[in-house]
Amino acid sequence: MKSPPDEPEDGVIKFSATHDERPLSEARHATLAAALIAWRAVFVHLGAIGQAESRYGGVGFGNVSGRIGPFPGAPGARPFLITGTQTGGRDCLSLGDFCVVERWNTRRNAVESRGALLPSSESMTHGALYDLGPHIRFVFHGHCPTLWRAARALRLPTSDPSVAYGTPAMAAEVGRLHRETALAEGRVLAMGGHEDGIIAFGRTPEEAGSAFTEALARAYAARFLTDGRLCRV
Repeated sequence: MKSPPDEPEDGVIKFSATHDERPLSEARHATLAAALIAWRAVFVHLGAIGQAESRYGGVGFGNVSGRIGPFPGAPGARPFLITGTQTGGRDCLSLGDFCVVERWNTRRNAVESRGALLPSSESMTHGALYDLGPHIRFVFHGHCPTLWRAARALRLPTSDPSVAYGTPAMAAEVGRLHRETALAEGRVLAMGGHEDGIIAFGRTPEEAGSAFTEALARAYAARFLTDGRLCRV
């Protein structure tokens, strides 16, 4: 077991993770991992997941997760499979690139996880979304400048720009957006304090993925209406 300290820099874990390095069970997790890897490939193709020296100081970005069950599960204890920390730049993924987040506590800023890798730095935010209700089974986080910049025009629920990603405050913002904005009806939100950060969620991977791509198409349409043309994107 290991428990890395909190770290304030972008691109790394900001919470305390009590982590068990036991390998994940292929029999239990391979099917869900396959669905997540498939949609991650779509996000990589869109440029919403990846790693490049020209973006964010070369830090990997983007992650995907899915609920494991049992359902519905108690808030703070709805286990989910998520890509491990700093896997954004990897061309190919296997089950070893995922971990299971079993529990989280926003007040203590802590998660309990297991797998070959430590959990993604966005795990607390994923957990906060799963806490909104057992109907949320998949959460996809990508970085999309076109969609992020159009968030206000598209009236996407947007977190407070002063709130950093991967923190208890961000988890609280997810709850606020659900209570006070169209997030209760929609499936996409923008992260105001996380450059280009967009989150999509849904009951199925197809619902979460299509919510993201549909919002992106709306952003391109809005840009056309503003500029009078839409060149190669």
